[in-house]
Amino acid sequence: MSILIDKNIKVLVQGLTGKEGLFHTEQMINYGTLIVGGITPGKGGKMYLGVPIFNTIEEAVNHTGGNVSVIFVPSAFASDAILESIYTNVQVIVCITEGIPVSDMIRIKHFLKGKKSRLIGPNCPGIVSPEESKVGIMPNSVFKKKGNVGIISRSGTLTYEAADQIVKLGYGISTAVGIGGDSVIGMSIKEVMKLFFHDPETECIVMIGEIGGKLEIEAAEWIKKWGNKKPVIGFIAGQTAPKGITMGHAGAIIEKKIETAQEKMKIMKESGIHIVKSPANIGKVVYEILH
Repeated sequence: MSILIDKNIKVLVQGLTGKEGLFHTEQMINYGTLIVGGITPGKGGKMYLGVPIFNTIEEAVNHTGGNVSVIFVPSAFASDAILESIYTNVQVIVCITEGIPVSDMIRIKHFLKGKKSRLIGPNCPGIVSPEESKVGIMPNSVFKKKGNVGIISRSGTLTYEAADQIVKLGYGISTAVGIGGDSVIGMSIKEVMKLFFHDPETECIVMIGEIGGKLEIEAAEWIKKWGNKKPVIGFIAGQTAPKGITMGHAGAIIEKKIETAQEKMKIMKESGIHIVKSPANIGKVVYEILH
């Protein structure tokens, strides 16, 4: 099995006709993802890459049965695109767009409560289940092999690095989820972790975090409470970052001592998580645990 997406999903691309949307839609199609429609207001009825374009997400869902959406809409309009997908009960929404205002995301988080949709992102690389489907911008060349290692990450490039190491050591990925690096996002590390814990195919989980926020701490405390039923390998980026400085992502800023890399790693270790101090050793530790 995999989590969130599989080979049976039907994907709609919001913003397909733009430069980024076109490029990554072609990459997703080449990976084997079933793209059933695109959404660009004013371009309904046209075809791009052999995919029909609709004016609204509601129209696209009604005509295609699409149940997953990926968003390449510019930041000024992306929050509306997310809200429209939630309103239409799209099961999984992946927002690639960066630069969405925090105030918009707070409104979206409130609107998500009690709804059927799950949101990944924004400002994320998406989700990939090797040999099944890809929704987002993760490189096709890295995620070739299906396996038993799940990845949850706040960093796009470190997701690719970890997956590459794991595959080169003979293992594969069940699903990789890039949750995004903004301060307010959809699904948290803990929520994705729960899905992996219930997935019989996933035997080991790699958690790649960053300084700032408490997502990793919440996940660690949940693992400690419910019992470490599966080995979890944890890495925190930004170990040398000074307090008060934003490092790359909007969410990667230390405001309290508990948000430093050192404090997070301490809490994670106390929760039974295997700590990796360098990203170069992620694959090695996975191999040692599963070998």
